[in-house]
This record gives sequence, C-alpha cells and structure tokens, in this order.
Amino acid sequence: MGIRFATVIAYAFTTLAATVLAGVAFAEDEQHARSVTPLPKYQQECAACHLAYPPGMLPADSWRRILNNLDHHFGTNASLDPASVKQLESWLTGHAANAGRTTNAPPEDRITRSTWFMGAHDEVPASTWRRPAIRSASNCAACHTRADQGNFDERYMGIPR
Repeated sequence: MGIRFATVIAYAFTTLAATVLAGVAFAEDEQHARSVTPLPKYQQECAACHLAYPPGMLPADSWRRILNNLDHHFGTNASLDPASVKQLESWLTGHAANAGRTTNAPPEDRITRSTWFMGAHDEVPASTWRRPAIRSASNCAACHTRADQGNFDERYMGIPR
C-alpha cells in the first residue's frame, strides 16, 4: 500500500510539474510574441488580408516555404516583389519559433495544424469553428480580442455565439 501511494504521489507531482513548466513556457512564448516589434512591411502586406500572425507561431523553415509560395498562398495569389519577400523572410525567420514553442513544421505549414495549437484548442468543438462570426480556426481575432497585439491570453478571450 505504501509503495503504491508513493508511486501515485510521484506521478501526480511529475504531471503537475510538467503542466506548470508547459504553462511557463507558453507564457514566455506569449510574452515574447508581444515583445517583438512588428515589421511595418509585414503589417502592410500580411495584415491587409488576415491577422499578422506572430512569427513565433511557426518555425523558420515554415516561414520560408510560405514566402516562397506566395503565388499559391493557401488558395490565394499573394505575390510580392523579391525585395519585399527578402525583407519579410529575414524578419520572420529571425523571430520564428524555437525550442520554446516548436521547431517542427506543422502539416502544410498551417499554424492551426501545429501540435501546440491543437493542444491549446482541443476543447473547442468543430461546430464552434463553423460559426459565422468565426468561420475557421485561423481567424484568431474572432475569439482572442487582443490577437492583433500578439496577446492570446485567455483573459482577453470571448467566443462569439
């Protein structure tokens, strides 16, 4: 009985410690996302059509692939001149995800298919993403009211009906 109890306590402590450390890492990632000064060219070109996603949401290789395929940017032609692409690539890869969030590229370089994103949103039913005010998982600003500032803290969240 004593050994089983000690094993349960050790497991609970390990699980709690892992959860706390993951929370600290996520909080540090969010703080880093807010501390990155947005590149004006990124705001101008990318935020014109969608949220200017914080560069730390994807690894550098994902950003490179996205920028080198702008003529087929998730179903849209978002082509830019070579100088703009070079400037964006330098800034995005310089602030890309590292060990804090992920270094593995998600399937199709989609933020919404990344392990961390799916884990953070695993309680959201598929029907929620289809609501007219949300439309898709990539519409962060629909629920995260400060997403445009790189702040995805749950304190500033409201899921539209």
